[in-house]
Amino acid sequence: MADIAHETMAPAVAEGEAVSAVGQVGKFLAERLLDVLGNRGLAFYFALIAFTVALSLYVFLEENLLAVAWHLIIGDVTTRVSAGFVTVAFVGSLAASRHRRVPRPASRIPSGEDMERALHILAVQPNASAGLVRLGDKKLLFSDCGNAFVMYARSGRSWAALFDPVGCRKAWPGLIVKFMNAARRDGCRAVFYQVSPEFLPCAVEAGLKPYKLGEQAVVHLTDFDLKGGAWLKLRRSINRAERDGLEFSLLPAEAVPGVMDELIGVSRAWLAAHNAAEKGFSLGTFQPAYVAAGPVAVIRLEGRIVAFANIHATSSSGDAFIDLMRHVPNTHRGMMDLLFVRIMEHFKSEGYRTLNLGMAPLSGLATHRRAPLWNHIGNRIFENSERFYNFRGVQAFKSKFDPEWQPRYLAVSGRGMPLVALFDVTKLIAGGLKGILRR
Repeated sequence: MADIAHETMAPAVAEGEAVSAVGQVGKFLAERLLDVLGNRGLAFYFALIAFTVALSLYVFLEENLLAVAWHLIIGDVTTRVSAGFVTVAFVGSLAASRHRRVPRPASRIPSGEDMERALHILAVQPNASAGLVRLGDKKLLFSDCGNAFVMYARSGRSWAALFDPVGCRKAWPGLIVKFMNAARRDGCRAVFYQVSPEFLPCAVEAGLKPYKLGEQAVVHLTDFDLKGGAWLKLRRSINRAERDGLEFSLLPAEAVPGVMDELIGVSRAWLAAHNAAEKGFSLGTFQPAYVAAGPVAVIRLEGRIVAFANIHATSSSGDAFIDLMRHVPNTHRGMMDLLFVRIMEHFKSEGYRTLNLGMAPLSGLATHRRAPLWNHIGNRIFENSERFYNFRGVQAFKSKFDPEWQPRYLAVSGRGMPLVALFDVTKLIAGGLKGILRR
């Protein structure tokens, strides 16, 4: 959803507060990581200290990692100290990568038989976002009963599972333990990324520790209606878009190959404008076969496609999920409003109950005195990083559709803050360390 809102505001972080926060986090990490890594892991530990906040939150950022670290951790400290931090962080990261080199994992592509089993389960379960399994970039682990699976990939010393287990709820506890045991035999920690509150009882019983990542916006389609004064601004936006010639249509899967060349052109224009490479794991990737696996919503201007979104939907007509969204930059301010509203209206008319709009990173983190240190770090980023990523803008855009905000978590095995695990997930999403440093 990073392409929705890019307006920025200059953050104001007090110098004393920034230095104090880094000191507290550094002390905490020093105590925890030395226990885990020992003397031989000092290089890796040092690099983690340097990148504390930036690495933790890059999962949600699309800016240069060193610039984020410089601004958020150093703030307005003198140029000499800032430059020194960046230099030390960079050197430390190189030392860490050499010191902690791990064997390259085997191919993550599941077998045809496993994918067929997964798609059978996918068709009878209620969570549309589980359709990301169609990317084929993750391994699959099935429950003993065969009615549920976990999709995961290895990165570093982490086995990272995406979302809740897919399938029969009764199979979740046993499947979670099976996944954790398999990760342990491989010398890795078990990580579950973007899990729901329904997952947490199983996580606690299995010994996993949860950390809040943000909130997911879910629109209840049965209640969605643009009538009334509260929707006046949104109605005006989409009416103007249509008066200016923008047209919406939803293409069934069988019609998508016929416009694939146009979709590729839009995707390339979007990537070029953002100086971005394809991501993966928890994000849709433009692969023609993947995009054509389901319906695609498009916006046309003068007969030419200028925006699109591929959509996953459950066969039970319960839930739909907006996945990969791309558009030609600077086309029309109301284009995304029109795209979202017409998607909602279409699936409401088809009898669907909910539409998943995806995450608003770092939103809804409690910051009272007893809140975890993780929450305070995340909230600091949310409040003061608008120069690099418009967290508030993403939340505000989704809020205009009156969604229910549902919390999402990272659940990790082991002690201490989950920086290593989150960094491993980040590498999966970015396509490796080069992808992190590039964008």
